[in-house]
Amino acid sequence: MGPLCMTAYGLIRLTDPGHGPGPAWSLGHLALLAGVLLFGQVMLGLRRTAVTGRGRVSRAFAGVGATLGLLGVAAVTAQAAIDLLVGYASVDRATMDALFERIQTLPGVTPAVYTVGPLLFYVGLLLLVTQLAALRAIAIWRPLAIVAGVAVTAAGGLDLMPLSGLLFLTALAPLGKNAATAPQPVLSSVTSGISRPAREAGSATT
Repeated sequence: MGPLCMTAYGLIRLTDPGHGPGPAWSLGHLALLAGVLLFGQVMLGLRRTAVTGRGRVSRAFAGVGATLGLLGVAAVTAQAAIDLLVGYASVDRATMDALFERIQTLPGVTPAVYTVGPLLFYVGLLLLVTQLAALRAIAIWRPLAIVAGVAVTAAGGLDLMPLSGLLFLTALAPLGKNAATAPQPVLSSVTSGISRPAREAGSATT
């Protein structure tokens, strides 16, 4: 359900040209928050798959990937929560922009919540899925689909998030040959979700 929540967020955002505050802003960010939290479970599931029956090196690599991914989940969760609170406390977009500026100027907030922190989500996820591909637990095209999803949002911004969500769903869903051969945690990763690591110019997740 996570990629579907991500896609829903992108679609709802397209219906809100002013990008908050209002029902569309709140509903979209609730979908985003749900997707991110679901993705935390997927990180752990991918790690379990990568370490089952493997050696010390594989366990260490999977541990690093899961740790980075969960740190990214925490950062994006904080970003979505801030967006919800700012939207609730604002009467117009100008008020939101002022609140975002005040929050982002607090020491450590910008790197932890808006830049470096969310990037760890992508790094951790890609490490885990690439490891599974190297172990031949999943097909090599799956990490490539995740790279494509990240690239689409990075190049086209949040307007292309619905497409990114579908690419992540394709990468993590139990499709094709791997549906019969991949371990159960990989198959259950269809319940994943993701968020863009940093905000667009002017403000964060808009």
